[in-house]
Amino acid sequence: MSTTLLSGRNLAKLIQQKAHDEARSLETEGLRPTLAVVVATDDGSTLWYVRSIERAAESAGINCRIVDLGHDATGQVLASVLKDLSAEPSVNGIILQTPLPPGVDADALVGHIAPEKDIDGANPLSLGRLAVGQPSFAPATARAVTEILDHFDIPVAGRNVVVIGRSAVVGKPLSLLLLERDATVTVCHSRSGALEKYTRTADVVVVAAGRTGLLNGGHISSGAVVIDVGTNVLSDGSLVGDVDEASVRGIAGALTPVPGGVGSVTTALLLLHTAEAAREQSRALVRGAAG
Repeated sequence: MSTTLLSGRNLAKLIQQKAHDEARSLETEGLRPTLAVVVATDDGSTLWYVRSIERAAESAGINCRIVDLGHDATGQVLASVLKDLSAEPSVNGIILQTPLPPGVDADALVGHIAPEKDIDGANPLSLGRLAVGQPSFAPATARAVTEILDHFDIPVAGRNVVVIGRSAVVGKPLSLLLLERDATVTVCHSRSGALEKYTRTADVVVVAAGRTGLLNGGHISSGAVVIDVGTNVLSDGSLVGDVDEASVRGIAGALTPVPGGVGSVTTALLLLHTAEAAREQSRALVRGAAG
């Protein structure tokens, strides 16, 4: 069987164009969307990623403010900065970039991001709203998976979908997004036991566990769609996912590559979310003035 590669690059360009168009529309109204990325690390790969967001934002007509607090920033300083950015009218979207300094609890900090500016769905309020179907921004990586499925016309309604990983960043919100699309969702994790018990009967398998080679050809049925969310850096600096791509090829009907799959779409969605947040905040100001 030939395995189709589900590249995210063209989809990312389409989403970036949507963000650009919305940003241009807002600019005609005197508003330029602004994204603030809060950084507190000297990790080279993280800083490279932040710079890539900055470049993509500028090309989309979105201001990107990098708030670098240094690798020794305290939780108190981070909390104060997040509160200030949430209250600043000129800032439309906020990302708290990980990793954070040792001893700093990200879960305790993301609650300081205003939900209307929480463009990566980090605040627990955002996840709660997502769970009950209220307006909120889903984590961009989770939404990237559903965008890829939609883009390539891969149906999930009535189909068995297995999500490997239960993080609040991908696994949990993704399961909610898939349920909204009428999929039958099974979430596997470190206590699930042998993965093949679940994945061998799945129509779609999404792997988001952060473990190199976790899923191989023996785990899936012929023709299954495999979405690899993993990003693991090897000792030589190369990037691989959670899927043993060589063993899956020829068995899976379709597979997202790493790099060039989910990650590129995620970055584009962060920009689109920022533009959408700016639009909604502008409307809220108009409603407030009218009221």
